[in-house]
Amino acid sequence: MEAFVFNAWAWRPPALGGGHDETTPDRGPDDPDRDRDRRRTVVAEAGSGGPGFSLDLTGYAVRAVDGEIGKVEEASDTDLVVDTGPWIFGRIVLLPAGVVERVDHRNRTVLVDRTKDQIRNAPEYADAPDYRDRLAHYYRDTYR
Repeated sequence: MEAFVFNAWAWRPPALGGGHDETTPDRGPDDPDRDRDRRRTVVAEAGSGGPGFSLDLTGYAVRAVDGEIGKVEEASDTDLVVDTGPWIFGRIVLLPAGVVERVDHRNRTVLVDRTKDQIRNAPEYADAPDYRDRLAHYYRDTYR
């Protein structure tokens, strides 16, 4: 079995893999044929085995391993901007795509593999050149 290597800014293949259960999309961000406009609905081709999906995760609930933490404000190929509402006093957090375990499109939920405390203790968002590096190192260290 191949060891899992954590890459903070890349979606895990199982997180966005395809399937008949409508809980994950048919094409992930690494698929060269994927539609680059994440807000457009991509329809599965005939015979491909899965339903169409939307890459727009805005409004999806975000659930840590120990409970819900907020809603997706914005999603990109590398990260999620999450509004935690009153949970962390209205704080906005940036979650790297690498912490997403899977996306449940049927229930409009993004499941992450970190605890609420790990997310709460992440470096606070800053408009600084080294912020993404600090955040990636923090989440890599919490993976162990």
